[in-house]
Amino acid sequence: MLASLIAHRGLIANLVRREVAGRYRGSMLGLLWSILNPVLMLAVYTFVFSEVFKTRWIGGTGSRTEFALVLFAGLMVFNFFAECVNRSPALILGNVNFVKKVVFPLEILSIVALGSAAFHLGISLLVWSLFYVVTMGAPPATVLLLPLVLAPLLVLTLGLSWLLAAVGVFLRDVTQVIGVVVMVLMFLSPVFFPVASLAADLQPYFFLSPVTVAIEQARDVMVWGHLPGWATLGAYTAVAMLVAWIGFAFFQKTRRGFADVL
Repeated sequence: MLASLIAHRGLIANLVRREVAGRYRGSMLGLLWSILNPVLMLAVYTFVFSEVFKTRWIGGTGSRTEFALVLFAGLMVFNFFAECVNRSPALILGNVNFVKKVVFPLEILSIVALGSAAFHLGISLLVWSLFYVVTMGAPPATVLLLPLVLAPLLVLTLGLSWLLAAVGVFLRDVTQVIGVVVMVLMFLSPVFFPVASLAADLQPYFFLSPVTVAIEQARDVMVWGHLPGWATLGAYTAVAMLVAWIGFAFFQKTRRGFADVL
């Protein structure tokens, strides 16, 4: 995995830039949409949950500003995961020329998709930071640990992306199934609520979600000023590395049959 990443780092960087630029090519506002999208999402979710449903974050101060920051922190993490996973089953199907006509390192397609999603995550983090500074002042110093918290999620997501990209070649229905699974997962992860608000016997089941640890730990360092739970983060990292290894191995094992199926 690392050898492929290092050997093709220049190609990956160029493809990520092309991917990001291509998404907004032809639109009047161009890359400005990458900023407007999270701003609009922050405004809509804050209005719906704080004004329409009168929701307040359990354990917080009850202010709408705090609720917006806490909610958006979870949404950023989940949307990054969702963007990568939703795109994964069609990565090979959408790049048939790379499979049939060109000697191309197919495994980097998942890395490129991850890089594109990471770019949008970075823009969302910038929007969140500006909103926090304007409304609450300087964020806690623990926010500097956010890359450490998110690193296992990136590794885990990459492993799932390789796995789904390979399966998607042979089972076309995977694309439809994953869309439904991700939507369900959004409500079975602590995006709109903290895990602590659930009954004690239900909490372990919610940690089966691949994004629960990342969302909870991200909120701890971004909003509450708490250090990550090192034992939990260590276990999450180990699982992420195992998933990445399995996904990469499965992708490399099955890629020989891509051309025949396509």
